[in-house]
Amino acid sequence: MPPNEGAASIDVAAQSFAYDVGAAGAPIVRAIAVEAAVQIVIGGSPFAIMMATPQDLEDFGYGFCLTEGIAETPADIRGLGVERSADGWRVAIALTGERLKAHLARKRAMSGRTGCGLCGIEDFSQMPAPKLRNPRTRPVDPAAVGAALAELENRQPLNKLTRAVHAAAWCGRDGRIALVREDVGRHNALDKAIGALWRAGVDPDSGFFIITSRCSFEMVAKAAIFGATTLVAVSAPTSLALERAREFGLTVLAVARGDKALSFNGADAPTGGLAGVTSDKMAKLVRMANQIGDFYAAMPEKEAVEGAASHLRLYWTPKMIRELIAFVDADGAGLNATAAKAVHSLKQAAET
Repeated sequence: MPPNEGAASIDVAAQSFAYDVGAAGAPIVRAIAVEAAVQIVIGGSPFAIMMATPQDLEDFGYGFCLTEGIAETPADIRGLGVERSADGWRVAIALTGERLKAHLARKRAMSGRTGCGLCGIEDFSQMPAPKLRNPRTRPVDPAAVGAALAELENRQPLNKLTRAVHAAAWCGRDGRIALVREDVGRHNALDKAIGALWRAGVDPDSGFFIITSRCSFEMVAKAAIFGATTLVAVSAPTSLALERAREFGLTVLAVARGDKALSFNGADAPTGGLAGVTSDKMAKLVRMANQIGDFYAAMPEKEAVEGAASHLRLYWTPKMIRELIAFVDADGAGLNATAAKAVHSLKQAAET
């Protein structure tokens, strides 16, 4: 892929989550959409942070300038550069003198919207996060998740009428839905639910959230800031959502259907070496590791290896990592340089 683009998806490990037994069975591989923070910089000054798929970012920069009233024609943009940073991506836009003057004269307050931006946020350091990692508490009963999901459709009157809104539900540990809030914006629906709970003084450990939208970074951050430890999503999570969920101490169950969901927080029982690993499975692990290596390869070598190793540690089960380490010890043929060095660093860390 071009050096100024990232992968649109990555493969992560998950487990089937049944509502009678919870997470069980062999890990499966699921493609997850990559969500990255993209900082828009205009005339050298940070302007906005947007959450986006890190592909076609030059097109994104031009389109953003037109639709936000920053530029009227492509000629108003003297130059546009895309670069990777430690926290995401940066799109630096240089305007003509006249357009830059007009832009600076217009004080911009980013209006709330139903799309994917962080309202009022200009710098990576301002991205929302809980002050402390949420403490681990007793897990939610799988049967409670199933019961709440079965009830949810009948608790969405506006969506039943319009088929055009999202819902966020707060569910007790017994599986009963305590409240539901609906909105055309998925973030707004969750904010409404959190506002109601906060005003009522509800204990965050007394239940869990269900959202009818995809599980993006902002949804994870909002749930964690409230203090929840479990978030169930009807749709799939993004890469950044899973990364931050682990950082914040939030359990994510996603692709939740009537009979089961997917758990992205499971682990395997220890096994040794490559015993029992089929060639097809090993080929899949190598392909996944190479995809991760390619994703970080545009960064300086040290950062790329650390990033790839961190990704493997966060998203892969211990068993998958052990199998990949054993593969590298045996031969390692087929792994790209970044992936191989990341695996080597994980092996060194395990031995210390």
